[in-house]
Amino acid sequence: MREAFGLDGEQVDPPAEVATLRDLLDWLATRGAGHAAALAQRDRLRAAIDQKFVPMETSIAGAREIAIFPPVTGG
Repeated sequence: MREAFGLDGEQVDPPAEVATLRDLLDWLATRGAGHAAALAQRDRLRAAIDQKFVPMETSIAGAREIAIFPPVTGG
């Protein structure tokens, strides 16, 4: 995600209607072409709030850190 976004990290202040991880990803995808491309396959991404993996429907209220992980391959 770092390479696609072109950033090592990002601090954002999403609007109040962005309540869940899924909402956040939708909102982030509007921030530029790199974000949109990286988030194009949202159903394949994983995310963590404050270093704990959580479902995309999880509320982001009170989150101090949100990490987004791309799909990985391997065996």
